[in-house]
Amino acid sequence: MTATRVDADVIRRLPKAVLHDHLDGGLRPATVVELAAAVGHTLPTTDPDELAAWYFEAANSGDLVRYIATFEHTLAVMQSREGLLRVAEEYVLDLAADGVVYAEVRYAPELNTNGGLTLAEVVETVQEGLAAGMEKAAAAGTPVRVGTLLCGMRMFDRVREAADQAVAFRDAGVVGFDIAGAEAGFPAADHLEAFEHLRRESVPFTIHAGEADGLSSIHQALQICGAQRLGHGVRITDDIVDGKLGRLAGWVRDRRIALEMCPTSNLQTGAATSIAEHPITALKDLGFRVTLNTDNRLVSGTTMTREMSLLVEEAGWGLEDLRTVTVNALKSAFIPFDERRALIENVVLPGYEL
Repeated sequence: MTATRVDADVIRRLPKAVLHDHLDGGLRPATVVELAAAVGHTLPTTDPDELAAWYFEAANSGDLVRYIATFEHTLAVMQSREGLLRVAEEYVLDLAADGVVYAEVRYAPELNTNGGLTLAEVVETVQEGLAAGMEKAAAAGTPVRVGTLLCGMRMFDRVREAADQAVAFRDAGVVGFDIAGAEAGFPAADHLEAFEHLRRESVPFTIHAGEADGLSSIHQALQICGAQRLGHGVRITDDIVDGKLGRLAGWVRDRRIALEMCPTSNLQTGAATSIAEHPITALKDLGFRVTLNTDNRLVSGTTMTREMSLLVEEAGWGLEDLRTVTVNALKSAFIPFDERRALIENVVLPGYEL
């Protein structure tokens, strides 16, 4: 396996799995332009290529809050049933075209209610669009399984409502929960009631932690709120000195808590300094269950193929490393064990036997 040259064409064909990808951060630029014109929303530019470049440049501020602010324009076109259906369907088709065989898409339904839709109507509509995309992808010979994570926004007061929707739709495509938004100053434990409710109802959840805040955020997400995975988690390296793991880092590694790592996004928000020095490589080598993700494909100007290629070119990764993070993602996916095992054994492992 390690003798195979890992070039862009090989990477594009590899089966991929992504656990951390935001619906409102992955729209096609042309779709944003068309939908914005239909609803009368003003964009920085109406040229799709220029808009894509604007997003990437605007997000490269090194600041998470400014990075999040770029979502104004995508959310503006996701307030109607028509907009949500189109965005969700295209989301699936774009992943399938990139070789993704399993994905978990996350979004906060409260951010899509400005046009009059209820939280439940938002979730129903997105699920309908995702189902249409999966049907088309399968018909085209590129099947992809997509599960949904509903998000609560940690700086607002509707997290428990979003958690209720995750419980209500857990048999209709929703596989888990998350909280998102500005991390620093908005501790996860402020929403402990929602997480306790999810645990009682046996709904798994991840928490954005260790991206713009440090070890206290990670500790709170895991030991107080009970998260099964960490969104980003790059700051776990603060608890590792000369390869020696502190108590929290040891807990994360030894309990096989998946780290949903997003290299390009982390560079944009200042959570990492370069692909070559991104913690994902050191953590992988130390035995952590690292996974590779895109976070926001439009905002970060990226795909899973691009993320893999960057690690190959700049961090010295090989085919075995790419297989490892793909298998890791499926091991920690929020779908039943038998479905995860089937994807690993029947799709991923054969796909890496080049």
